[in-house]
Amino acid sequence: MATILRDDEITSRLVALPGWSQVDGKLHKELRFADFNEAFGFMARVALVAEKRDHHPDWSNSWNTVVVDVVNHAAGGITAQCVDLCIAIEAIAREMLERSAPTA
Repeated sequence: MATILRDDEITSRLVALPGWSQVDGKLHKELRFADFNEAFGFMARVALVAEKRDHHPDWSNSWNTVVVDVVNHAAGGITAQCVDLCIAIEAIAREMLERSAPTA
């Protein structure tokens, strides 16, 4: 079974994940995209990564907003695997948001 991270370990790892926080024992972030299509495209890309890792986020989507919560249900808390998934999610979000940003 995976080892649950201590609060100080979680805090130090969140430094590398802008906008992520620990909420109700989960790693949490709310992302806003240009529209529903981009939000859903983000979710589709994350779903492929999550399935490959066999570690899936709890999430919801409302038009252009995706709320993501990551926890290791089997371990009963936040593990290194959770942080690794958040790093992958963050990379996908950054790439998509940079591509959709207006150019000057």
